[in-house]
Amino acid sequence: MQRVLFIPYALHDHDAYLRTILERGLNADYDLVAIHHASSPRDAVAQAEAIYVGGGNTFRLLNALYQHDLLDVIRERVRAGVPYVGISAGSNVACPAIMTTNDMPIVQPPSFAALGLVPFQINAHYYTGMTWIKEGEQFVEHFGETRDERLGEFHELNDTPVIGLWEAGILLCDGKTVKLENAPARIFRKGRPTVDVESGSDLTSFFV
Repeated sequence: MQRVLFIPYALHDHDAYLRTILERGLNADYDLVAIHHASSPRDAVAQAEAIYVGGGNTFRLLNALYQHDLLDVIRERVRAGVPYVGISAGSNVACPAIMTTNDMPIVQPPSFAALGLVPFQINAHYYTGMTWIKEGEQFVEHFGETRDERLGEFHELNDTPVIGLWEAGILLCDGKTVKLENAPARIFRKGRPTVDVESGSDLTSFFV
């Protein structure tokens, strides 16, 4: 595998996003093929050797996937063994729905239902505790909801487990196992205590 299909729909300026990836060497020496340069986005996915979905606004990204009719063909390719890499918003749309994203709903997709490549939700860029703001030289608590409280609200109405993924965390999923690398995470399950897990943990048992 040498060529990777890059999907930059989570940001407004697709060409600028592609340039940033290439200039910073974030393509890891792979040949990136940008989907917005293809005459048929569906054909580009159907022919892809690997799929890389970039970060940005999750609502914008999912809306574009619906507009280009890409959800089913991405699912088919990934379930057939094509590697999928999702960064931030790109990881959110790999979940059953986008209901645990942190993003502002700047556009309304036809549905919150996403790719469903994994049996859990992700809360990307997760952190624990209160938010602190600086007033003068002092830091004081901002009394907004914590991530844990927001995810608790999700489980008041939904059953799907959630992984609170700390910055730089990586989930390796092969269809049978889920392994955590590079950072810790927190597992949220409806009606059960949260569980903190360390980098290197096998998370498979939480979702079976």
